[in-house]
Amino acid sequence: MISASLVKELREKTGAGMLDCKKALEATNSDMDAAVDWLREKGISKAAKKADRIAAEGLSAILVKGNDAAVVEVNSETDFVAKNAEFQEMVNEILNAVIAGNAKTVEEALKLKTNDGTVNDLIVNKTAKIGEKLSLRRFEKVTKKDNEEFGSYIHMGGKIAVLTVVEGANEEVAKDVAMHAAAMRPSYVRIEDVPSDEVEKERTVLKEQAMNEGKPAEIAEKMVAGRIQKFYKEICLEEQPFVKDGDINVKTYVKNNGGKIVTMVRYEVGEGMEKREENFAEEVAKQMKQ
Repeated sequence: MISASLVKELREKTGAGMLDCKKALEATNSDMDAAVDWLREKGISKAAKKADRIAAEGLSAILVKGNDAAVVEVNSETDFVAKNAEFQEMVNEILNAVIAGNAKTVEEALKLKTNDGTVNDLIVNKTAKIGEKLSLRRFEKVTKKDNEEFGSYIHMGGKIAVLTVVEGANEEVAKDVAMHAAAMRPSYVRIEDVPSDEVEKERTVLKEQAMNEGKPAEIAEKMVAGRIQKFYKEICLEEQPFVKDGDINVKTYVKNNGGKIVTMVRYEVGEGMEKREENFAEEVAKQMKQ
């Protein structure tokens, strides 16, 4: 028996109809990822990225100090708290702690020193004061060389934060690349960065699509080759048409300005996190009983 909540979740992820979602789940023994692929193979759904489901609130932020930069995502339960000055000060303290330290994991970052003890102490104290669960979800410290430039861009007041490093080009070019990445949501910098298993999975889906369109195997293979290049243009920063000049890709834009892209960190608040479902009727009933 396929639960209604599973059908609803798949529908939200893919935009496919309820009946198609039910069929997909039945065909894949309720495996959500496999059901998404099943719908794509049938040409029913094009949406496949779970990360597109933005749910949790909070802030993503960047701090640059000399040749070091830090990017963090700190979550809160509501957008209201994310706009709170005290919450924003806490995020800034965490950024400074990350830059000053050399933590590699969130567990290590929570032990870094701040003006209020450790990062963990700071978060616990603010959680008690603000009254919402607050958490450091992820962070990255990036160190550049003297011949490299940082480009940083914050979008929608901290909903999206992008840090780029370019070699040989100026800061303006680096920021242009960061702004492009904020808008176009690349997952990787270059083709070589895409994991082979992800490419193979995409090839399989694309071949099934072509076969389901009635194409012979050899034609399907040629179609896959072309569609894989389109796939790279969607997910690789260097391959994407540059937002300020669609006639060239981002790699060419940077190259024309004497540089090359070294790295990129892009955080979008809540990406990939499950949305907390609230039953307002139950909530009201609970409050009335108190």
